[in-house]
Amino acid sequence: MTATAVRVIDRDMASAFDELTPTQLKVLEGVNSGLLNKQIAFDLGIAEATVKAHMTALMRKLNVHNRTQAAIAAQTLGLGLRPAAP
Repeated sequence: MTATAVRVIDRDMASAFDELTPTQLKVLEGVNSGLLNKQIAFDLGIAEATVKAHMTALMRKLNVHNRTQAAIAAQTLGLGLRPAAP
């Protein structure tokens, strides 16, 4: 992959992050911190099923297939999310 192609992908990913709702960003921050859906739900005061719905929507917007890819995308773009716990 060329450097130009990488920049285009990064730009597309960055614009996808702009489409995330504030709650989706909070869910993504929890994922990036290594939290389980149940823990994210507790922290945000929402149902676990709601966290799963937000995860599905944000993964679709970011065009990723799992929570690890979502966290990596957030870290790659330097969105200021907390790094995963060791």
